Order: sequence, then C-alpha cells, then structure tokens
Amino acid sequence: MASLDTRVVLVGALFAVSLAGCRGQKSEEPPVHPIRNMVNQPRYGPQQRSEFFRDHRTMRPLVPGTIAREMEIDLEQSTGWDEVQETWVLEVPRAVVRDHGGLATLAVRGQDRYDIYCAPCHGITGSGDGMVAQRSVALGYSAFQPPSLHDPRVLHMPDGQIFATVSNGVRNMPAYGHAVPVNDRWAIVTYLRALQISQAAEPGREVRGGTP
Repeated sequence: MASLDTRVVLVGALFAVSLAGCRGQKSEEPPVHPIRNMVNQPRYGPQQRSEFFRDHRTMRPLVPGTIAREMEIDLEQSTGWDEVQETWVLEVPRAVVRDHGGLATLAVRGQDRYDIYCAPCHGITGSGDGMVAQRSVALGYSAFQPPSLHDPRVLHMPDGQIFATVSNGVRNMPAYGHAVPVNDRWAIVTYLRALQISQAAEPGREVRGGTP
C-alpha cells in the first residue's frame, strides 16, 4: 500500500498535468465539434438568390395585413374613440368586419371569445349570472355581481364604449386588452349585440350601434 507521501506526490503530479493543458497556447489540431449542425448551419445571406421560392427571393415580403408591434393601427379601431368627432365609435369598424369575412363570421369568433373571457362572470346569456357571479353571491359578496348586459344602460352604449370597457376594464371588471387582440375585442362586441337582440324581451327593442 502506497504511503501518504507517495499519494500526495501523485495527486500533485496529476494536478500539474491538468494545469499544463490550460496554458493558453494555440493548437495546430482542428477543433472537435461533436454536434456539427451547431457550427455549420445552412442559411441564406441577405439578398441571396434562392431556388426554393418561385420568385427566387430569400428576403420574403410580409404577409398581407401584417402589423409590427411598434406600429400604431387606426386609433378608432384600437381605442374605440373617434378623435375627430370627440365621441365613441358608434359601430364596429368596417375594416374589422371585412377582415373577418362579414358580420356572421365575426359574430362566431366573438361567441368563442365571449365564452372564454366574459361568460364566467356575465353568464352565457349575458344576464350577469356566470359561475363567478354565483360564487360571489353565495359567499355574501353580492356587490361584486356584474350587471346584466341587457340593461338599458348597456343597450344604448356605443360599440366603441363597450370595446373600451373590454380593453381597459371598469370598476370590478379587469382589463382584457393584454389578453384579447384588438379584432377579437370587436368580435366580442359584435356577438354581444347579437346576444342582446336574441334575448330582447320586447320585439323591436332598440339596441344602440349598427351591429346586428
């Protein structure tokens, strides 16, 4: 069995050898790359010709309708406020309706978003009896129950004001601007108008805004 001194010498020698490999000198040997695709990746340079695309352009044009995050879209569409008239936008912007292929398609999208973000509080019919509202009342917090979306006050709101409410929140209602894209918020407004008409107690009951 090796003595303690011998073992100390061996450990010291191994340590010295390991330090010798870190001298910082250039090596004439080629570097070892176990994973080659992390070093050499197939790619195109700027303006380089490509046979993959029909127009041979590697720098692809933007998809029609693409908007950069830094760009501000139409203010009426993004806020619901008409700065020229200094009032709320009365109807869902035509551009939103056009982009969705018509009011019917927009309303279908709105129903999908409404059921996710609005129905838990406002209920499927918009009467303010969603599961969150029912739970609040059961716990004695009736003050947190949301109003019915068929209330005359809401019925006569311009579409832009409802859009802004969804975007920014009001009183106990949180803001959904960070979670729901602009056009989806307008889709919710469209579906809400359809919901109000379908739930109207009186035939011919007026609903503010031009969205059926």
